[in-house]
Amino acid sequence: MIFNSGVWPTMITIFDDENKLDIPGNKRVARHLMNSGAAGIFTVCQSSEMFVLDIEEKVLLAKSILEEVGDKIQVIASGHTSDTIEEQIEELKAVASTGVHAVVLVANRLDVNNKGGDELVKNAERIHTEIPDVDFGIYECPFPYHRLLTNNEIEWCAKSGRIKFFKDVCCNADMQKTRIELVKGTALKLFNANTQTMLNSLQLGYQGFNGVMCNFHIDIYNWMYNHFTDNLEKSEKLQEWLTKTCAIEGPAYPAIAKYHLNSLGLNVGYNMRVKPNENLTAEIKKESDELIDKENEMRKFLGIECTFIES
Repeated sequence: MIFNSGVWPTMITIFDDENKLDIPGNKRVARHLMNSGAAGIFTVCQSSEMFVLDIEEKVLLAKSILEEVGDKIQVIASGHTSDTIEEQIEELKAVASTGVHAVVLVANRLDVNNKGGDELVKNAERIHTEIPDVDFGIYECPFPYHRLLTNNEIEWCAKSGRIKFFKDVCCNADMQKTRIELVKGTALKLFNANTQTMLNSLQLGYQGFNGVMCNFHIDIYNWMYNHFTDNLEKSEKLQEWLTKTCAIEGPAYPAIAKYHLNSLGLNVGYNMRVKPNENLTAEIKKESDELIDKENEMRKFLGIECTFIES
């Protein structure tokens, strides 16, 4: 599988008033993201609240997103949240059975106790053996602890021929420069998750962006990807704007992203399982409301016609 370059949102999960999966709501969000320029969607990830989804929900969620986007864009999914490698393999097999374009391995699940050394590679090799004929990604998920890949592990991933999508959460421009050299000439493509270093990573040769803030204004992130080479002046100003606005993520995410999408007319509610809704304070809602005006100002500056909202 060759993965589309561009902007890949880490898709939030929509729950109904009983905190069960709202499949129509999740499909609306997927359609919104696709129509707004997503090159692909990463579902069943931390933004999707995967650590509080059971395996049946993970499979249903991945299937519903695939069903909604059809063959228009690619879909990848993770979901191995258990502590033992045996349980993780069963979770990964279930996710793989949905037909997603890649099954994403979580770095801290491959090394649950943070042993380092060859623990991550040993467990990844076992997964590759027990789940053949599947393409994989790898993701430096910050929860429950932030496990970055070493240079040797990145080289192993690149040479494996099985791991082809890397969600990079190092958030460090110097490390990004090293990582692009480590994967050069291989099938492993790098996608940056960090807004503050987005422009730098694209200039280095990253395949695209795969981050949280695509749930707010993916079309603006998409402009950056499409124009960072032909309009550097606006891209630099946009990078400053993105760095400022990404602070809204904060303690109320993912509820704040759901609130923002509701304000745009998607009617998805803002129920969630991972944090109490009390975090979504009146002050944070006001920031989101003000962000909508700022987004429209930025769209005007960039020449983006906002036509993607649908109820």
